[in-house]
Amino acid sequence: MTPPPAPLPETLLRRLVRDPSRAERITHVEHVPARAGRPADWPAWVPQLLVDRLQHLGVAAPWEHQAVAADLARGGSSVVVATGTASGKSLAYLLPVLASQLEDERARALYLSPTKALAADQLRSVRGMNLAAVRAATYDGDTAREEREWVRRHGTFVLTNPDMLHRGVLPRHADWASFLRGLRFVVIDECHSYRGVFGSHVAQVLRRLRRVCARYGSSPVFILASATVSAPEESAGRLTGLDVVPVTDDASPRGSTEFALWEPPLMPDYGGEHGAPVRRSATAETGDLLADLVVEGARTIAFVRSRRSAEAVALNARRAILDAAPELGSRVAAYRGGYLPEERRELEQRLQSGDLLGVAATNALELGVDVAGLDAVVLTGWPGTVASVWQQAGRAGRAGQGALAVFVARDDPLDTYLVHHPEALFGRPVETTVLDPANPYVLGPHLCMAAAELALTEDDLPLFGDVEAVRLLLGDLVRRGLLRSRPKGWFWTSRERPEVDIRGAGGPPVRLVESGTGRLLGTVDASSSHGQAHTGAVYLHQGETYVVESLDLEEAVALVRPDDPDYSTSARDITDIRIVDTQSSASYDGVTLSLGTVDVTNQVVSFLRKRVGTGEILGEEPLDLPARELRTKSVWYTVSEPVLRQAGLAWSDVPGAAHAAEHAAIGLLPLFATCDRWDIGGVSTALHEDTGECTVFVYDGHPGGAGFSERGYARGAAWLRATREAIASCECTSGCPSCVQSPKCGNGNEPLDKDGAVRLLDAVLAAGLDTDRAGGLAGTATG
Repeated sequence: MTPPPAPLPETLLRRLVRDPSRAERITHVEHVPARAGRPADWPAWVPQLLVDRLQHLGVAAPWEHQAVAADLARGGSSVVVATGTASGKSLAYLLPVLASQLEDERARALYLSPTKALAADQLRSVRGMNLAAVRAATYDGDTAREEREWVRRHGTFVLTNPDMLHRGVLPRHADWASFLRGLRFVVIDECHSYRGVFGSHVAQVLRRLRRVCARYGSSPVFILASATVSAPEESAGRLTGLDVVPVTDDASPRGSTEFALWEPPLMPDYGGEHGAPVRRSATAETGDLLADLVVEGARTIAFVRSRRSAEAVALNARRAILDAAPELGSRVAAYRGGYLPEERRELEQRLQSGDLLGVAATNALELGVDVAGLDAVVLTGWPGTVASVWQQAGRAGRAGQGALAVFVARDDPLDTYLVHHPEALFGRPVETTVLDPANPYVLGPHLCMAAAELALTEDDLPLFGDVEAVRLLLGDLVRRGLLRSRPKGWFWTSRERPEVDIRGAGGPPVRLVESGTGRLLGTVDASSSHGQAHTGAVYLHQGETYVVESLDLEEAVALVRPDDPDYSTSARDITDIRIVDTQSSASYDGVTLSLGTVDVTNQVVSFLRKRVGTGEILGEEPLDLPARELRTKSVWYTVSEPVLRQAGLAWSDVPGAAHAAEHAAIGLLPLFATCDRWDIGGVSTALHEDTGECTVFVYDGHPGGAGFSERGYARGAAWLRATREAIASCECTSGCPSCVQSPKCGNGNEPLDKDGAVRLLDAVLAAGLDTDRAGGLAGTATG
């Protein structure tokens, strides 16, 4: 059944704000115009059988970008297709992959996706073409053992994920010899999701794959599919280690979109820390918006950050709908982890048919389910990148029809900045995906994995990065007894395979075990365990809520119990930082911006309990956890005493001003580096012993760094300018969670001086840092 058309997006938006108090919540509406499609002819090399099957499925002809990318891959060039949601990127890689297998029974292809759901969708699409020569199969943790042997021996199009490639394929490459020998194409779907430490690990896994393929005589072409990102060829090149040709001119049709920025109101009856004002929660606002849109007949997805929030939004929306239109209550659902594949497909089918009008889902749905053509999308808070914003907003828009997207701000500096500075979303290119494959904490373990797979030789070193840096790292691994150096290369010394967790760094992951049953629920990366798995922490897993009963650091085990508290938790920490070396710096008139290596000593000291829905602080509990030491990368700026005086800051004002500026800078860096605020940390001091001046540090929270600080250094002017604007434009008088308060501050958000932070940042920018309006750096640079 085809659902009836929803009201036009302009009409939907007017109806959402019929109450004048709600109209005040909209800070900006951006009109994104419609775009006509540009079809192309089928490439001459595509077999007629494949054309016939695609046309039978409704693909009359490829769009121009699909044909261009397919031609490049067919010609032997690795290519990245970086176009919008629902632009048909899959056809760009399916054409060369399937054509090769129809022409040559020895041809093989490997498909990598970040989620099992996405791989399952692609498997259904390929099998739906009924091509006898193409034997498509998934190979992941859910694949039965008896099926795995068949896939290795007979599969021609194998769909898996980086984790399985790392653990299940490369260490057993001899079992895959026939497949690897015939490997023509490697498809990397949603490649923009591989960023930070995880992306750096995946980059090394792909280098190991290329190395093993070369030993079997193959050199596959890489085809990458990405959301719209800046310089996709650069991030794709860092990911694969290859020269990659970008295809970015999206030729698919698109309906118009009305994109509204929405700021929840302040709640005068509630107070946050130190009596700071708090806003109505973004999830509560989203529940109301989802209910209103469903009542208006608009098929809507509301994206939220956690599974618990998805359940809460769906429940609140159903309750609101039952008051206005009881017959629609059953047409709203939450999309949560733990669904069986058939249940998930039923949900998609109900969405596509119009039977299900509203879904509240975690951000993972952006990658995991093939649903497009909806009437409206609600984004609950910043999803991590501008690319993700457009990825999610792109779910709305039936063929040729308009759509509505609403971004609802959380009580957070970045969200607050965005709703008051729409040009940050609509007036600038999307960011570059940040990853650092040369991070020695990432590269070293993969050199061990590579040596265990096949002895490393001198000829292999350029594959893994700068030859001298790789050779030095190999020497360190030999000294530590992990590798053995011989005239013919470097060899793994143990009979046991090396263990490398590509989802984290800094030690073995902490296992989360249900205390009553002994069931392993999952793991938390060692570097995050103190903040996420401490005693008393609320932990979400596959839609269920647990409370941590105890954390045993020696055994790397956290025992948890099922629970349903009405609060969330956030850890607070204290940090000390020392400069190891300065990699690069730019000096101005009394201000210096630097990038380098630092030693961070961090200790989680307590955690806050916050009421779900309002953010009201219910209490703070002390913790007794050891300090952790971390060598990582940091960006920092120093401010001389004369500049502080010119800013009108007395010496007693400096600690609060620097502290507030630090908190806001941490909150805003994710706008310029593809990270979450929990991936980074900060320290500020009126007089740092290594610099002798007022200093504000923001550092990567992963051993060796993850590339975030480098991005902050490169975009220093734009980043600090945005930080200043976020603080100055906040409605509060002396600081709140929307501007300078941090949920993880171990000093209890004391001292904080909002006005002082604005004066400090004005002085920093006026000293010369703000002279490059392009957003980079000016001044005298070293390093």
